[in-house]
Amino acid sequence: MPLPELSPRELRGRGMTSQRTRDRMIERLVQQGVSDPRVLDVMASEPRHLFVDEALAHRAYEDTALPIGFGQTLSQPLTVARMTELVLRTSPQRVLEVGTGSGYQTLILSRLVETLYSVERIYTLHERAESGYGG
Repeated sequence: MPLPELSPRELRGRGMTSQRTRDRMIERLVQQGVSDPRVLDVMASEPRHLFVDEALAHRAYEDTALPIGFGQTLSQPLTVARMTELVLRTSPQRVLEVGTGSGYQTLILSRLVETLYSVERIYTLHERAESGYGG
């Protein structure tokens, strides 16, 4: 599923969207042992706040999982970073992600691997992720 490119105006549209906020998240990830510069660079540049409901956007860069509906959550940044580091260790050409959820992990992986397949069993989450960003 192609991911839309967003203009700077769209990126500013919701929640705590400043690069400074994302940089603080990256500093925490480094302190927690995340060391792959590719992962850190991608997570520093991608808009996590667009993958949660607007009411929770202000919490998007905190070190916590956030609800996305249907009993599912957007994994905390540390989990996303560690899972991505583990995937990249084997230098895969193709990756299968089971459980697209909000699409944030999908976005991060798509920036780092050649081919990514992602499946979601909850139709509404699938639709949200397919149509673009967030809830």
